[in-house]
Amino acid sequence: MFRAISQIVSVTRFSLASLPQRLGSSASAMFGIAGVVAVMVGVLSIAQGIMTTMTGSADDANVMVLRSGADTEMTSGLGGDDARLITEAPGLAVEGDQVLASRELFVIINLPLASTGTDANVPLRGIDATATRVRQGFEIVEGRMFQEGIAEVIVGAGASLEFAGMKLGDRIEVGTEQWPVVGIFEAGGGISESEVWTDARVLQNAFRRGNSFQSVHATLSSPDRFNEFKDALTSDPRLNVSVLTEQEYYSGQSRVLYNLITGLGTLIALIMGLGAVFGALNTMYTAVSSRTREIATLRALGFNSGPVIFSVLAESLLLALAGGSIGAGIAWLAFDGFRAATLNFASFSAITFAFDVNGPLLVTGIFFALAIGFFGGLFPAIRAARTPVAHALREQ
Repeated sequence: MFRAISQIVSVTRFSLASLPQRLGSSASAMFGIAGVVAVMVGVLSIAQGIMTTMTGSADDANVMVLRSGADTEMTSGLGGDDARLITEAPGLAVEGDQVLASRELFVIINLPLASTGTDANVPLRGIDATATRVRQGFEIVEGRMFQEGIAEVIVGAGASLEFAGMKLGDRIEVGTEQWPVVGIFEAGGGISESEVWTDARVLQNAFRRGNSFQSVHATLSSPDRFNEFKDALTSDPRLNVSVLTEQEYYSGQSRVLYNLITGLGTLIALIMGLGAVFGALNTMYTAVSSRTREIATLRALGFNSGPVIFSVLAESLLLALAGGSIGAGIAWLAFDGFRAATLNFASFSAITFAFDVNGPLLVTGIFFALAIGFFGGLFPAIRAARTPVAHALREQ
């Protein structure tokens, strides 16, 4: 056992010491792997950023009520009486004399992207005054809150960055009118920061919605009271509604987009990874060919095939680890926190998000690099170990 370990250490150390002699081919393989990892992590960080944006600010005590059968706010509809009954249900939190429930309206307006000038679907949400206490982390960071009954808006921090004409003091087109932007808000980095908010009554009048709403967002006095709240609404013969936790709703909203981008990123990584495997194969075959006589001499001196295979794999894995680490570093420096906007397929509205290059994603990228290194070094290692000693010693 000790002899085998000693042989492995000796051969591996000798193999790694000769790396500078093959600097060109080794660097080519290493940076090829780095490129694969950087692209893979960059694409997957989009999906991670979208998921974080849509679910990151969801609170365990927050719930949403939609019309039964509706899977998004766009397809939901609640009458004024329905919304009133929902806000009177047991289990809701109360602050002072106000129930923490906001009756809300959700419409789409067209605004140009700041980067390209092309129109995008931006969600315009009508809210009750209590919405600012229902949403976790809400804070006006510039300007002020809109006045109730006045046609003016506040804009999410993400929307303010990604869309043109959304800065404090600008005016946005709503129907045939121009409504002033009087404030910029943050909401814990969540999806609300992709939206524009105004008074629900003003929005109802502007779009001729009468006394109708599309959803009720509310905070429970305790997450444990969810079933009590849900049962009270679903068993009321006057109502035809579905009740979901905020986390459940936004997880469902993000799942299609998350799976699509993750699948695309994985496919791209596999295609590029296949090319990197061939690059590693070429590098390691070259390394083995240049050391054929050395390997044969070691085997003639009594070294087993195992240490030879291990030394070749170790060299390949070391190059892969270096390449993976470089690629992960590039992805983190280039993508983490980079802001962009995309279409939320569930609501057909734009969502702004930040690329999220987190620790688990970087570890995944490095493990993928090691897999490339393993398969790129395996066959050259086996070839080195199986080459007949007499034949190898005759080669120049």
